[in-house]
Amino acid sequence: MQIFAGVGAAAGIVVDYLVVAGGGSGGSRVGGGGGAGGMRCTVTGTGGSGSLETALTLELLTNYTVTVGAGAAAVTDTAGVGVAGNTGSNSVFSTITSAGGGGGGAYLNVAAKVGGSGGGSPGYAAAGAAASPAGQGFAGGSSPASDAGGGGGGAAEAGDTDGGSQGGDGRATSITGASVTYAGGGGSASGSISYAGGDGGGGAGAESTNTPATSGTANRGGGGGGVRDNLDQGGKTSGAGGSGIVILRYLTASGTITIGAGLTGSTATDGSSKVTTITAGTGNVSWA
Repeated sequence: MQIFAGVGAAAGIVVDYLVVAGGGSGGSRVGGGGGAGGMRCTVTGTGGSGSLETALTLELLTNYTVTVGAGAAAVTDTAGVGVAGNTGSNSVFSTITSAGGGGGGAYLNVAAKVGGSGGGSPGYAAAGAAASPAGQGFAGGSSPASDAGGGGGGAAEAGDTDGGSQGGDGRATSITGASVTYAGGGGSASGSISYAGGDGGGGAGAESTNTPATSGTANRGGGGGGVRDNLDQGGKTSGAGGSGIVILRYLTASGTITIGAGLTGSTATDGSSKVTTITAGTGNVSWA
């Protein structure tokens, strides 16, 4: 495990962080999987193919904004045309912003959406959406066949990496002291097969029966599963995106955190460090 940052010589408090945004929802009707929320982290692993993020040196008695991004709402095809998934909401800690995951594409070239990780392509289309901004995740996968959407991108790999229509895997971090995987992409489906979401909370797709699509896991930032539907079906709902999370790690001797109104969170001890986990809301944190 990485040696965590401590108190700097300039009397600032040095904070390691994990900031995961809300995942995108899957598309409905030959829909692609939703992309995972963007992942930015200073410990063990971060989203995309770049190096670890840099810990922040903050001031005591100063408010710093925290927002935990919501997962994207599911979509339903009730008009016999494809409905692309929605994009998840951003998560924020101080100057760090992770982008919500992109929604999966849908029938007749309703394009997948860019995001922290990109949404998977619809069936009958060539490519999923890219990760945007780069460095927080990977692109959605391409349609492997006309009757199947691509998998949503994850923090560690693009959609379809582990097989056509499967969500890309998320990335593990040990910022809490235990290894946990976040930001897996949503899976899609063909006419008779539902494909898995990526490790790290990605939801599974739904094939042409009444099997429902699976939503991304709450506080993991996973993408929701896409819906296949028969061409004469309508009214089937995709998987919603999973909500994000913000986790902060700092030396116990650095100061005591206050979690402000509007935020839901808790603080635990891991060795010589405190770990504050914020699971919902918008507000401020400060140290004294």
